[in-house]
Amino acid sequence: MAAVGTRLRAGAALLGPAFVAAIAYVDPGNVATNTAAGATYGYLLVWVLVVANVMAGLVQYLSAKLGLVTGKSLPEAVRDHLPRPVRLAYWGQAEVVAMATDLAEVLGGAIALHLLFDLPLLLGGVITGVVSTVLLLVQDRRGQRPFERVITTMLVVIAVGFMAGLFVSPPSGASALGGLVPRFDGADSVLLAAGMLGATVMPHAVYLHSALARDRHGKNPRLLGTTKVDVVVAMLLAGAVNMAMLLLAASALQGEENVDTLEGAHAAVGATLGGGIALLFALGLLASGFASTAVGCYAGAVVMDGLLRVRVPLPARRIVTLVPALAVLASGVDPTFALVLSQVVLSFGIPFAMVPLVWLTGRRSVMGAFTNRRAVTFAAWVVAFAVVVLNVALIYLTVVA
Repeated sequence: MAAVGTRLRAGAALLGPAFVAAIAYVDPGNVATNTAAGATYGYLLVWVLVVANVMAGLVQYLSAKLGLVTGKSLPEAVRDHLPRPVRLAYWGQAEVVAMATDLAEVLGGAIALHLLFDLPLLLGGVITGVVSTVLLLVQDRRGQRPFERVITTMLVVIAVGFMAGLFVSPPSGASALGGLVPRFDGADSVLLAAGMLGATVMPHAVYLHSALARDRHGKNPRLLGTTKVDVVVAMLLAGAVNMAMLLLAASALQGEENVDTLEGAHAAVGATLGGGIALLFALGLLASGFASTAVGCYAGAVVMDGLLRVRVPLPARRIVTLVPALAVLASGVDPTFALVLSQVVLSFGIPFAMVPLVWLTGRRSVMGAFTNRRAVTFAAWVVAFAVVVLNVALIYLTVVA
């Protein structure tokens, strides 16, 4: 038994990179979308979150696999196959997407601070930027493992914040199981489902996971089995948090108004479940904003270093994407509009992360004996195609419709 315990502890010590990447799946944008889905359609779209989580798990595993097998991050692997002018353009779009990502996450932290302490959004954004910089200093000065522990702890805080309400208003088990059957209820439910699926795979999480796995383990294909466990456990936790958001809204918030905004969702939770649950909800949102903006900035540094071979200290890198986010907050733009706009811009970056990942991991010249099997490559292309199409549709419906 002692030997088994030792092996389990040794295996657990290898986990961590996927938990950092999983923060992208519980960011403030997910909170608004999943809460709106549950409050508007009850348990109808439970199946969408299950499908989304499976898709995300496959993508994150392929990203980590690329890092372990090649010893390179995805941006580094892309750099090897692009001429310099194209590489610069590629980096340019990645930088714009990083700014859009940071806007959504800084906005989430700012809204949480406003809900908790009635702080102005701009001041909340500044505090979110400062806290995320402190988190980045942990990685910059203490190394990756302490950073992983901090982010994983915040992931647990997020989980508690959004799951606590389920103990006050338990969902219907039969209705939740019924929600596993794929179906819709009108055009608006299709649009919301597309938003839930289309926003599943975040470009920065795809870029980052390859670097996290490589930096933690080096070029070490023998750890692919452990990486599968890491991804499965992390995505199950992130999926459970997202499911909790939807189930809580379905059981307690149906019929409430303005739940499609973070402020509205918080107010509805307070009105129906009490101030204590609303406080935990706001704390979960705050941890989501703090952690996701730090992870997003880290991903931006990975992209810049990988594509351009330009290494910028993480605190300095923090300023590059924080300043545009603060400028938007200072302009007085409606938070909900800013969040929607950031998601539209982010959607443009999806193909630039997904397509190279599937292409590279399916090439024997890159992956050698660890090239994806045909079934895996086929599934990955289906996921990539679905995510890209959904995001294009969302861009069109958001901008044109």
